[in-house]
Amino acid sequence: MLNVADSTHGNPMRTPRIIKVVVHSCVGESGASLEKAMKILEELTDAKPCIRKAKRTIKDFGIHRGEPISCMVTLRGAKAVEFLKKALAAVGNRVKASSFDEYGNFSFGIKDHLDIPGTRYKPELGTIGMDICVHIGRPGYNVANMGRKHRVTREESINFIREVFGVEIV
Repeated sequence: MLNVADSTHGNPMRTPRIIKVVVHSCVGESGASLEKAMKILEELTDAKPCIRKAKRTIKDFGIHRGEPISCMVTLRGAKAVEFLKKALAAVGNRVKASSFDEYGNFSFGIKDHLDIPGTRYKPELGTIGMDICVHIGRPGYNVANMGRKHRVTREESINFIREVFGVEIV
């Protein structure tokens, strides 16, 4: 988990940090394409992805309820920060301001995993796109009776990402 000394707060319990990064890729069908997506995610994140199943049937897309259609990985600590740096480089270190929610979390997408620096193309695996969701919080964020003043706001999160990762907010 990334702790950055912030001179405006002075209190280490008020310093925002990366809690987790969730990487999700939906291929829309089970079988070989899902297996390939899982291998790609495993190579990119050094963590084993888990399978997600469809919640309901969508006949137009040929998706049936309970069918495995996507995979995801949750990263925490140093792995999360390391992967986030690469993922932000893939989108040119630019994130839309509308991607941030009121609690300071944000999401962005990568159209092609080959945009991530240091990734090589493997013809047997192909290419996939992915969504990346970042949760930003403070130490003690999961305490049941946490006050509203301890939550990270949208503005604090934007400033944190801008200062720590050098991201341009568009």
